[in-house]
Amino acid sequence: MGKAGKKIDLDNVDMERMGDMVTANPGTIAFPHTVGGAVIRPEDKGKIKGLAVSAMYEQTEMDMKQIYDQMQLFAHQAKTIQDRVDVSERIYQAQMNFQPIISRVYHLYEIEDGNDILSMIGPKEWGRSKPFKKFIATVKLLADHTWDILEKGEDAI
Repeated sequence: MGKAGKKIDLDNVDMERMGDMVTANPGTIAFPHTVGGAVIRPEDKGKIKGLAVSAMYEQTEMDMKQIYDQMQLFAHQAKTIQDRVDVSERIYQAQMNFQPIISRVYHLYEIEDGNDILSMIGPKEWGRSKPFKKFIATVKLLADHTWDILEKGEDAI
């Protein structure tokens, strides 16, 4: 007798299906083979692939952002170096009444005749009489004989 006293009709039992549920290797079937066995559910392959693709896009987006940030940093560094070259060329074409010393701070001005002059006197140290047309930059001579721009004047470089 079956459950709750019902008779099992052996004519209606699908023996072929029952044969599929029996195996010599119980680990290969898609359902628990004992009463206390772990529940085995088939995986949703579409969901697994979807999550993997989503994670892949998130990771590659983070990598691309990191590369973009590095490119911005490199562009900024290149601009800084180009500004140093520009001001260095301008200084070496300017009037200098002294020999600049490495690591010292100087000031570049444009004078009334349109030429540039390098001075040891800062723009705020002149007092009321300023013998220059405009202040261009406060600079520091580096060991490689380029000039680091410490402060830019208005409309300068």
